Amino acid sequence: MSLLTIDEPAAPVHHAPWSAQHPVWALGFRPFYILTAAFAALAVPLWLAQYLGWLNWPHVGLGWHAHEMVYGMAIAVIIGFLFTAGRAWTNLPTPSGVHLAALAGVWLAGRGAMLAAPPLAAAVIDLLFLPLAAWPLYRVLKQSGNKRNLFLVFLLGLLTLANALFHGATLGWVAMSPLTPVHAAILVIVLIEAVIGGRVIPMFTTNGAPGSKPVVRPRYDKVALGLTVAASAAYVLPLPGAIAAALMMAAACAVLLRLVGWQPQRTLHVPLLWILHLGYAWIALGFALLSLAALGFGTASAGFHALAVGSMAGLIIGMMTRTTLGHTGRMLKAGRYEPFMYLLIQAGAVLRVLAQFIPFAWRDGALLASGLCWSLSFLLFLLVYTPYLWRARIDGREG
Repeated sequence: MSLLTIDEPAAPVHHAPWSAQHPVWALGFRPFYILTAAFAALAVPLWLAQYLGWLNWPHVGLGWHAHEMVYGMAIAVIIGFLFTAGRAWTNLPTPSGVHLAALAGVWLAGRGAMLAAPPLAAAVIDLLFLPLAAWPLYRVLKQSGNKRNLFLVFLLGLLTLANALFHGATLGWVAMSPLTPVHAAILVIVLIEAVIGGRVIPMFTTNGAPGSKPVVRPRYDKVALGLTVAASAAYVLPLPGAIAAALMMAAACAVLLRLVGWQPQRTLHVPLLWILHLGYAWIALGFALLSLAALGFGTASAGFHALAVGSMAGLIIGMMTRTTLGHTGRMLKAGRYEPFMYLLIQAGAVLRVLAQFIPFAWRDGALLASGLCWSLSFLLFLLVYTPYLWRARIDGREG
């Protein structure tokens, strides 16, 4: 099985009886999508209140904000997605019932610890989640012989290492800025997006956009992914500015050329598709901005916000809506609210990146407007999609 089967599981998988007590614990996407949206909607306003001096909470600093957007929001949706995809790829059960509820509890404990616990206790609690979540995914992939997707477990290991370095830097045990490992984690997530996007976006486009014929070139895809890895390494190591800038701009061009072949212009009237194409396009812009920053034009913050808000959040909201519809037995068609969710995220991304370039006197206003767009998007997802996630599939199947 491949990621192309993500919208529907391969066959019914029988779970422990406890999972039948409530549909929300039937499959990983259900609780983690709800938790992702709720946390995303609340965390950004909390950070903005602290940043603007409206709140005095010692634990809510810049490091908390950067860390929690990755290890709070993004990791939750990635694990929910991978548990769901893992079942489709292998036809083996991924966590459900008590096991899934326990993992959600560990994730929640990490969020609470990052807000209120002493740094050492917060580190210990926060570091538990990813290894505990990665193990069952590794087990089903290994048991089924699904070697193609084992690299995802390796990338979860890299994310765990980056998280450990963040906490080590925060505690003063590692001589680096705590933001450096968070930036590295964002780049690992970009690689996950690039791989998964390359598998599913062309197929979704073929199936959902009449008249489209996306071009997939495996050799070129490998080059594009290789440049993505090289550009990421150039930033993290770091390499000299001119070399890093060249690799990042090459990665940006490769990502953009790959996207052009997928015929994004054919998706303009299909919201479930254009949000994925647009989210992928932000990867190119993010690397281009990082390239300019390496040469002294602009800041790396603009590039990382393009990657985190434009690409990461754009693809998250796009995949959460699509996979929820598919895995709850509904038609893969946007309703009246999905375009608003997508446009709000995109507006928030544009405003957040522009905030790095506009006069300082206007910056706070842009940040507030960006945060409002972000929170409204995820709140709208909660209002519309929580009933879908909370209830059993409408077609009577498991999942």
